[in-house]
Amino acid sequence: MNSRTTLEPTERTTIGRGRDRAVADRERLMALLADALIAHVGVVMGEHPVVLPTAFAVDPDGPDEGGSLYLHGSVAAAWLRAAPAATVCVSITELDGLVAGRSAFHHSMNYRSAVIIGSARSVDDPAERQRALDLIVDHMIPGRSATLRASTRKELAATAVVAVPLREASMKERAGGPGDEPEDVAAGVWGGHIPLRQVAAEAVPDPDARGPVPRDVAARASALMPVATLLP
Repeated sequence: MNSRTTLEPTERTTIGRGRDRAVADRERLMALLADALIAHVGVVMGEHPVVLPTAFAVDPDGPDEGGSLYLHGSVAAAWLRAAPAATVCVSITELDGLVAGRSAFHHSMNYRSAVIIGSARSVDDPAERQRALDLIVDHMIPGRSATLRASTRKELAATAVVAVPLREASMKERAGGPGDEPEDVAAGVWGGHIPLRQVAAEAVPDPDARGPVPRDVAARASALMPVATLLP
């Protein structure tokens, strides 16, 4: 069980540039991991690195040091076969805004970004594999896994799951407007930022779907809808 409340970067995850944007609170890292839906996983395959997007889930109390980050995919995926024998780098970023500076130099982006480095392990225990797969489904649509039929042996045999420890992690974030030069502010040029956020539209039933949209799906869509859409 993870009892640490602060991030303790190792040599590999110590932030060099932009240290004023470094985040030391582990709870803020977990909040980012809860919000984000896509992780990019970097692994060296042969003579070159590969970086691929994938769904993920996190168990803060997982068996790995610092908690477990779970990734899954086809057993035929070369990167998943390579990961358990390698050190991987997982990066997760949420874009929160576009920053319009008073000069080109001071244009920027508001973001929350994490980097996790560690030795991936293959999740072979049946109970942990099933929990990891349920967590990945529920990360996309909370509560969804409890409404689904059990996975078949064929489906489980076709799916690989790996875990990455959350021990070696670092996080940075930026918020607010531009850091313009005083003379540019005095010149009267407009500066500011455009907030961005993730939104959803109403769920679209498959042509063969029967009955109303399930509560878990509707709740997930509603949670991401613009406020104006929800007003009567």
